[in-house]
Amino acid sequence: MKSVMIRLSLVENVNKFVNIVSRYPFEMDLRAGRHVVDAKSILGIFSLDLSKPIALEIYSDDCGDLMKDIAPFIAENE
Repeated sequence: MKSVMIRLSLVENVNKFVNIVSRYPFEMDLRAGRHVVDAKSILGIFSLDLSKPIALEIYSDDCGDLMKDIAPFIAENE
């Protein structure tokens, strides 16, 4: 399992993010405080507070390609 903080502050970013993560077969969740949603669910993501970075939990250790694809969304130093 791998966890990384991401930022999805624009509607366009949410659509791009979901399109990217949907291409991968492993399960992924987004966690904001006590709230956890499927990272592949647009409606679930919009139920979170997107004004702050949120944790992406990837349930795979072989996720190097995914990490490259989502690099623009990774929250640096937050």
